[in-house]
Amino acid sequence: QVQLVESGGGLVQAGGSLRLSCAASGFTFSNEAMRWYRQCPGKQRELVAVISSGGNTNYADSVKGRFTISRDNAKSTVYLQMNSLKPEDTAVYYCNVRYASRIYWGQGTQVTVSS
Repeated sequence: QVQLVESGGGLVQAGGSLRLSCAASGFTFSNEAMRWYRQCPGKQRELVAVISSGGNTNYADSVKGRFTISRDNAKSTVYLQMNSLKPEDTAVYYCNVRYASRIYWGQGTQVTVSS
């Protein structure tokens, strides 16, 4: 079955960096677009970044120029490099894939940015 396991979250000061990882299994990773979402306290889950199977990327305006999504098909892993972090980036970050007409989510990883 499809599994997504995020890691790499933590507590960081404003201006710092973190790299999130999402290890995927249960499907042919290289064939699927992968997404990172986040859910900030009291808000709806929002799309942060997407990378296509061919490596094309798109970002939410709020993270453009600061976050970079990438993928390693040999490791079936998608990454989110987050630089110049701000307190408003504090959220639970989720990995997502749409596969075989279903949507799958990881368990999430907490990112907390202190001011």
